Amino acid sequence: MKLPRFKPVLTPVGGAVLLIALVILIRSLVTRNSYEVVLVSFLLLLMFALGIIGEWKSRKLKTMEPGWKPPFPMTAVTGTGTGEETQITGLETSLPLFFRLHFFVRGKFFPCGSSAGGKSGCYVLAETSVVRGETSAQPALDFPVSGVFQGDGYCRLRDIFGFFSFSCGLPQTRTIKVRSAPCFGKKIHINAQTGAEDRRNKPSSDEERYYMREYTPGDRLRDINWKSSDRIDTLITRISTDTQEKISRIEVHFRNYGDADAASAASLRSLWLLDRAKARLTYFLRSIMEFNPSFIFDIRAASQTDHWEIENQDDLDAFLEELTTLSFHPPANAAALPAAGAGELYVFSTACDIHLPGFLLTCHPRPVTLFMSQPADDLKDIEVEMLHIKDFLSKGCSVSPRWFVNRKIKPLGVQANRVEINYAEIKI
Repeated sequence: MKLPRFKPVLTPVGGAVLLIALVILIRSLVTRNSYEVVLVSFLLLLMFALGIIGEWKSRKLKTMEPGWKPPFPMTAVTGTGTGEETQITGLETSLPLFFRLHFFVRGKFFPCGSSAGGKSGCYVLAETSVVRGETSAQPALDFPVSGVFQGDGYCRLRDIFGFFSFSCGLPQTRTIKVRSAPCFGKKIHINAQTGAEDRRNKPSSDEERYYMREYTPGDRLRDINWKSSDRIDTLITRISTDTQEKISRIEVHFRNYGDADAASAASLRSLWLLDRAKARLTYFLRSIMEFNPSFIFDIRAASQTDHWEIENQDDLDAFLEELTTLSFHPPANAAALPAAGAGELYVFSTACDIHLPGFLLTCHPRPVTLFMSQPADDLKDIEVEMLHIKDFLSKGCSVSPRWFVNRKIKPLGVQANRVEINYAEIKI
């Protein structure tokens, strides 16, 4: 028969106070110091009363189910700033005097998705006290880089003296994907001729609309179907059944390659470079879709199974959520060769990608635009995106020793038709 698990309710402070009080009580009884006996007895009676009341109330709150709603999308916050607040609701309850509800978030954070679910990552602990009379709380749960957080949220009933902590309510389990902090750069303007052309009929479930489309500037006035336009209050242009729409496809390669052990033991410096590459890719996709929503993105990553086709905003949001989980992949030459085709190729990579020069040679004669994340090293008078290690500690995250494994990352010398480099470094 399985024995019930004992859960201590005394906090370290409460245990220390209890031990000291018992020692003083025994000494005062031996020395017959009535003054000390009265004071220590009062303290012990207070702790006894708090323990009884707390245990009674925590049993009544066992079935309380708080709502834990993290912000979506959740974005990393660099520096001392704070992001959008996590909301905790469903805390409607009356509490005894001298007691408060506390909500804890405890789990592990895997920067850039590094071995998510494994033994790597850093421990996270965030706590907030619910203001008396309030029914919600906002714990400070922020992360300095992108990645995946896996953890639990739970309530505890604590007295204001810090003597006792009682478990109450039902625990909540969450997996939260954290997107990269935004970066900004030069906007890329793409002409329709720079992408591979894809011709297709515009689908429609309505037979009448199947042979028509919405009016766009440049259409002839004589092709407008005024009768249908008046009925749906939108200008509709007639097109023949064999007319096809021309769409530009933009081919993008996200090369999340590292050294042989990078997937399981990446240094913090290399993870920061990868995070900045993700941020640059996000900015690129958003700015191009704002410029021309008709473009279709064909995105490939290191693994042969990582392939996305983005046609609209919903596809983009789904891709950005998956992008947070992509960590380093062991180096490979043939796994991510560019697909045969025409048009400009857009490549996003880091200085950890040792096979990048060879990849760029295989792209010839296609034009290539390269976005690189490089370490700054001794370069001066350049703009550098800094990640401070103290940001982890200030946000309740521990620092993993494996992040500081000495792996020298040298800047790569590469050539392409157009190269944009963003520099990133870490600092204490």
